[in-house]
Amino acid sequence: MKNVRLYQNTPLQIGKKIILDEYGYHHLVKVLRFPQGKNITLFNGDGTNYLARVDKVKKYCEVDIVSSEKNQSESKLNITLAQGVAKGEKMDFLIQKAVELGVNSIVPIMSERCVVKLNGERLAKRHKHWERVIIGASEQSGRSVIPDLAKSISFNEFVNLNINNGLILHHRAELPLIDIEPLSEVVIIIGPEGGFTSAEIDHALKSNCRIVSLGPRILRTETASIAAIANLQMLWGS
Repeated sequence: MKNVRLYQNTPLQIGKKIILDEYGYHHLVKVLRFPQGKNITLFNGDGTNYLARVDKVKKYCEVDIVSSEKNQSESKLNITLAQGVAKGEKMDFLIQKAVELGVNSIVPIMSERCVVKLNGERLAKRHKHWERVIIGASEQSGRSVIPDLAKSISFNEFVNLNINNGLILHHRAELPLIDIEPLSEVVIIIGPEGGFTSAEIDHALKSNCRIVSLGPRILRTETASIAAIANLQMLWGS
């Protein structure tokens, strides 16, 4: 049976017994039919893997933490993805892949050409859903740190924050990403399906962001985010 990794939002330490949360119980017991006495890996976002033995499987699942090991999977490059909110499954997909590729934080940004408009209760519901996508991707990709999901913010508000090392991906940019000096932290800004307007690009330039290119071809928003993060990791990360 493959190694099962579960995120648990609780303090973990060797010798401690814990009851898995509702999601962990459902996935382990109802979906995987995981047997008593076998080991699983737990993590809580502190960068450590905790080996735990499944002790009791009833209407709850109790596990005993038997050992721990620091997880060395994090990149030396700190990446924030500021992503123009895309429709439905596209946003889920690019968040999932961004986590797999090692981003440290994700900022959903609302720009002029965003096809989807979210606010109030609908936005709160999507935010909670994206958090679950991030946790699932962290479990799958072997990470023991949960990337931060910031509150949604407008594009103009975001660039007004005087962010450090802000890079906007655009196919007409004259500066190739590969020509940027090595960085230890970077904010990569990706537009929604319709891209950014000229006014938004100008605003970003006045806020000390740089416009960079991965080539002359027009990429879909989900392709752009994946390609940008992969290139950033190849250039300066791991």
